[in-house]
Amino acid sequence: MRTPTEKLEAAKGRGAHPVTQAFLATFAFEFDPFQIAACHAVEEGNSVLVAAPTGAGKTVVGEFAAFFAVNLGKKCFYTTPIKALSNQKYFEFVAKFGEERVGLLTGDTSINGEADILVMTTEVLRNMLYAGSSTLTNLGYVVMDEVHYLADKFRGAVWEEVLIHLMESVQVVSLSATVSNAEEFGEWLGEVRGNTTVIVSEIRPIPLYQHVLIGNRMMDLFEAPGQINPEILRREREAMRKSSMDRYRRGRYSEAKERLSRAEVIEKLERENMLPAITFIFSRIGCDAAVKQCLLAGIRLTSPEERIEIKATALRYTANIAAEDLELLGFSDWLTALERGIAAHHAGLLPSFKGAVEDLFQRGLVKAVFATETLALGINMPARTVVLEKLVKFNGEAHVPVTPGEYTQLTGRAGRRGIDIEGNAVIQWSPTVDSAAAAGLASTRTYPLRSSFAPSYNMSINLIAQFGRERARRSLESSFAQFQADRAVVGLSRQIRKNESAIEEILLNAKCHLGDFIDYAAIRREIKEIEVLLSRRDQKKSFDNRQRSRLESDLSDLRKSLRNHSCHSCNEREDHARFAERAGRLNRENEGLRTRVESRTNVIAKTFDQICQVLNHLNYIEGEKPTPQGQILTKIYAESDLLLTESIRCALFDELNATELLSIVSCMIYESRSVENLAPKMPSPKVSSALSEVISIWAQLEGIESQYGVKTQREPDAGFCWIAYKWASGGSLQSVLKGSDMSVGDFVRSTKQLIDLLNQIGGASEKLRPVCKDAVKRIDRGVVAYLMGEL
Repeated sequence: MRTPTEKLEAAKGRGAHPVTQAFLATFAFEFDPFQIAACHAVEEGNSVLVAAPTGAGKTVVGEFAAFFAVNLGKKCFYTTPIKALSNQKYFEFVAKFGEERVGLLTGDTSINGEADILVMTTEVLRNMLYAGSSTLTNLGYVVMDEVHYLADKFRGAVWEEVLIHLMESVQVVSLSATVSNAEEFGEWLGEVRGNTTVIVSEIRPIPLYQHVLIGNRMMDLFEAPGQINPEILRREREAMRKSSMDRYRRGRYSEAKERLSRAEVIEKLERENMLPAITFIFSRIGCDAAVKQCLLAGIRLTSPEERIEIKATALRYTANIAAEDLELLGFSDWLTALERGIAAHHAGLLPSFKGAVEDLFQRGLVKAVFATETLALGINMPARTVVLEKLVKFNGEAHVPVTPGEYTQLTGRAGRRGIDIEGNAVIQWSPTVDSAAAAGLASTRTYPLRSSFAPSYNMSINLIAQFGRERARRSLESSFAQFQADRAVVGLSRQIRKNESAIEEILLNAKCHLGDFIDYAAIRREIKEIEVLLSRRDQKKSFDNRQRSRLESDLSDLRKSLRNHSCHSCNEREDHARFAERAGRLNRENEGLRTRVESRTNVIAKTFDQICQVLNHLNYIEGEKPTPQGQILTKIYAESDLLLTESIRCALFDELNATELLSIVSCMIYESRSVENLAPKMPSPKVSSALSEVISIWAQLEGIESQYGVKTQREPDAGFCWIAYKWASGGSLQSVLKGSDMSVGDFVRSTKQLIDLLNQIGGASEKLRPVCKDAVKRIDRGVVAYLMGEL
């Protein structure tokens, strides 16, 4: 077989796009037209935006960018929103390009950091840009996978920062899920990145069929496009009647009796050859419970040969985890479920466990996975069938309906390219799930991409350090958020002008030969407003006599003015009044529209100005440059960037040892899942005192932010202080988590975030660097240090 280089040389003699042809030759399957068009655009020197359904093969275009870069002697960065996806892409690229050419940078993992092809989280690239990293030298291409993530209200700004501030010489390949405003997003990309080809494909390579499971009956959701199956509606009514009768008899809510259990659903899918399946359950507890239910039901989905391979894989992924930790992790039950082809997948699991599940599912060895929606974030785990138990989920604040975009992302997992001829989305009916809602989600194609961009202190100070304040301000005005706001302003201004024309025409009809009818109409409106106010307050009995007397006096004066007005005797008075009232309504509408225009005009620059006012107040910037304290802020990327930097300035950490420091710093990365406001346990009086000072600084910053109209620093959360302190002191995993409701997965993730923040502090403060290094060493051990079976 010829090497890729030999294929490239052979392709060069075959006309246009030789690199694309050589790349295509490395695959055993035919490319879709949108994939070929996107590769051509990259080879022609354009940036490209590819918007296509989940599973359509967008990442092939990202692979081509890496292939093209290597052939040109350039670097390619491949960015993803989550570390798990970065790890997955790293292994895929190692298999394709070789271990020596590929590196991985995720904040807590660094492998071959100067490789030609670097896979990384988007934050890593953003930090490189602000630091002016030498790793950026010879960078030719950046792939931004899952670029629609810029709509995320917590992390989305990072994508825009990168797109705005990447060097002009870099071609960007943006890969997005299907969004209804891809052309608008592509137009913005063209403004900030230069020539950008927008390629939209709404064709799923594997057709998706929608079903509703009512009781034990699986039925097609649609009889014809857009037309709900009438049999579903009939059975739905019958099930609702039975459910209502059952609820009446029991005196409480009860779902329809015939609704299948989770285990029964899996058994049905197996009988109908619809496995492997992902069942989305919007809670971790529900996912774990589903696995137990399947075990209790005696479900076994694997052959003896498959069980041998599953066990070997699971042992490989967990080989470096201590035996006592495995016991705490419930390893035996987890392995038993895996061997039967069943698993849970959610953020509370240890990364090694999740990695094993993903690996086994991709290889078709695990057949039934119960997952939270985090699985939909780009990880390569397609299934033959996707099941949704509910169409509502808890978003951290309230139970809200699943959006059409979320529904598309979740069900997009159904259908394995090259394996299945179709994918299946199954909605399990209950009295809280109706077919009309399901049909609406399945047929809606409008889910626009909305920017969540907002300047932070770290972003602002870094831009000022690089460009000076005025140029930094102008650069932020080129954000997608401002682009969309400006577009909205155009529409609002158009409506204002339309209303103004209508007002002019209406007022011609309200013109009175006896006098100024607009003035007369204003008096009538004021009389009406006072009469309404008097009536409402009388109903609520919220008047004192003095207020009532004053309003009645005003009303009397206005009525007298009305009777004495020249227009009062006009025979067409009421006709004029109707026109005047219509004009008044449009004027009031325009007032509201003008307020909305004002709120959108230069909205990002205004926020930047407010941020700068806070930085000026605290002496972080002087003129066009950061002060020494501002320089520290440039290296702190955490959400609580200003609070942490102020704590460093106030020398709160100077007398702390490593264990005390990490305990205090943990309050800036942790956010309790529980809503109970219980006083967290403190490791020592010294830690408690330092934490009180941090909270005092936060309160002062909140006051300053309020003064300038911003709100960025969330309140410190001490819920992880005691656990982090015990782990740093050498405690076992079991002793550290004893008495807490924290899962091992949450513990590992929070500890890794803490390591990242400690490294930032060490990089920002030379004085604290030694104690930060000691702190990292103390907590980067055991299950925290061990990421996956293959890293």
